[in-house]
Amino acid sequence: MKSHYGIYGGQYVAETLLPTLHELEREYEKAKKDPEFRAELEHLFKHYIGRESPLYHARRLSQHCGGAQIYLKREDLNHTGAHKVNNTIGQALLARKMNKKRLIAETGAGMHGVATATVAALFGLECEVFMGAVDIARQAPNVERMEMLGAKVQTVTTGSQTLKDAMNEAIRDWTARSEDTFYVIGTVAGPHPYPAMVRDFQSVIGLESRRQCLEQCGKLPREVIACVGGGSNALGIFVGFLQDAPQVNCVGVEAGGHGLDTGIHAASICGGRVGVLHGCKTYLLQDNDGQIRQTHSVSAGLDYPGVGPEHSHLADEKLARYVAVNDPEAVEAFHLLARLEGIIPALESAHALAHAIAVAPSYSPEDILLVNLSGRGDKDMENIRRYHEKTQQKNPQ
Repeated sequence: MKSHYGIYGGQYVAETLLPTLHELEREYEKAKKDPEFRAELEHLFKHYIGRESPLYHARRLSQHCGGAQIYLKREDLNHTGAHKVNNTIGQALLARKMNKKRLIAETGAGMHGVATATVAALFGLECEVFMGAVDIARQAPNVERMEMLGAKVQTVTTGSQTLKDAMNEAIRDWTARSEDTFYVIGTVAGPHPYPAMVRDFQSVIGLESRRQCLEQCGKLPREVIACVGGGSNALGIFVGFLQDAPQVNCVGVEAGGHGLDTGIHAASICGGRVGVLHGCKTYLLQDNDGQIRQTHSVSAGLDYPGVGPEHSHLADEKLARYVAVNDPEAVEAFHLLARLEGIIPALESAHALAHAIAVAPSYSPEDILLVNLSGRGDKDMENIRRYHEKTQQKNPQ
């Protein structure tokens, strides 16, 4: 299994964790070749998650923008409301195969925490989710869902109290209890084999999308667009189309926050440089002394100072393009999709949508833009309300 992507990736962890990672890699390699494992995974994808998810032509949004036709890969319609469950189902099956009795996870927007709590309940496993205090405040509905599903939510009050710090605490816990605990990492980051393993479980998005696009439209899209925090939903859909370059351009959309020029953002590729974070070498946001910088995004799930190592490699090799969308642009896209299509997207997904809205007029009506709608936005309603309150306070009429 590939442990590096160019210079990126690897296993930058404490020596005590290496045997655990090596065991995980061995067991995952066995599982990939095991027909029973694959059959159970595919059964759960269909009958529990509800796959395959639809490919939807957003006609009114396309007409509003002019130019290209915008299609949405509806990962928001999965059980639990996001793409995250594709990965947690796979990792939970692997945990059961390895006789682990306890799952732990980190979460920012809460969707990965909910998806982990969901599969823990499904398989009768203990579950503990680490979440920053700031994210707990802005994603309260998902905290309630995790607790309803039987998970214990650990409030993280160190650092910026967001996703980075939740992952720090999860790694500490895992280091202390690796004999009975399986760490369900939610994105294509972390030490090998996690980036490859999570990409594999999420690749179902891209494989479905490519086939659906050819069946429904008779051709491939000009751009495949997805938001990027750690980058699992993006890599999941890119996998289906990377072989089609340059006919198809894969575009990752990072969180531009208040703008790249302000330094108040979470755009690790567009505004960062190479370093080591959470067990892998990748692009990340750091100061001149190598200390991790504070990040900001209106979306909790993108509020992370690093990115998956394979994304860093794709960026360097120009196999995918990465752009940043600011908070106001994402919020505008959030409202626009709701009002024109009756679909409330996650604020994370709204970043990808905002890019599609911006570039659609530059294409012809025969061209297709495919957006991965990675999650639904019910979790973000309070966050949106607070955003508008702050905006009004800064800019009173």
